[in-house]
Amino acid sequence: MRREEKVERIGAIVEELYPQPPIPLDHVNPYTLLVAVALSAQTTDKKVNEITPALFAAASTPAEMYALGAERILELIREVGLAPTKARNVWTAAGQIVDAGGELKPDWEFLEGLAGVGHKTASVVMAQAFDVPAFPVDTHIFRLARRWGLSRATTVEKVEADLKKAFPRETWNRRHLQIIYFGREYCPAQRHVFATCPICSFAATKAAEQAELKARKKPKVVAAKA
Repeated sequence: MRREEKVERIGAIVEELYPQPPIPLDHVNPYTLLVAVALSAQTTDKKVNEITPALFAAASTPAEMYALGAERILELIREVGLAPTKARNVWTAAGQIVDAGGELKPDWEFLEGLAGVGHKTASVVMAQAFDVPAFPVDTHIFRLARRWGLSRATTVEKVEADLKKAFPRETWNRRHLQIIYFGREYCPAQRHVFATCPICSFAATKAAEQAELKARKKPKVVAAKA
């Protein structure tokens, strides 16, 4: 199958399944979306959504967050992974925004210059808060892009570039969400049946399928008791 045909079929399927994909992280404004995405690193969206109501009730603006202080932020987000580091970064970033005028700016350099904010977090905010075309690549998108043969790249940056070339620019902001939801619902990382998957059945590469089958057959190594 030609790459263009594959991309078109993938797009049609996810459009039908998720015509208006919601943002999975709860938030009340662009700033709280930034915080929620930053907190989601190595933590499930479900867990982030459990702890952010209390956090955002206490502080929903950069000024309010900075006034809370890192210790209070940590108390409110303690259940997420890497909480101490994230609390310091959220507090520091809030101070940076306050120093810059108090408002979150739809500017790549500004966003990526904030403490704890990488390109993926900035991409989500630009796409979902400011409607600037972007294609954030999370773990689901990274593995599906490679599984479906849309990218052979081994870095997030290169996978993102490949996906931007594959899909029309006007679809990027919803397409990345659609692929995330599809990965969660239909295309799991482990013990996936390629033949019955709505997309893998025609899009997955033989190399990807064989590699995953081979990985399943590897014997588990049990550590000896000390």
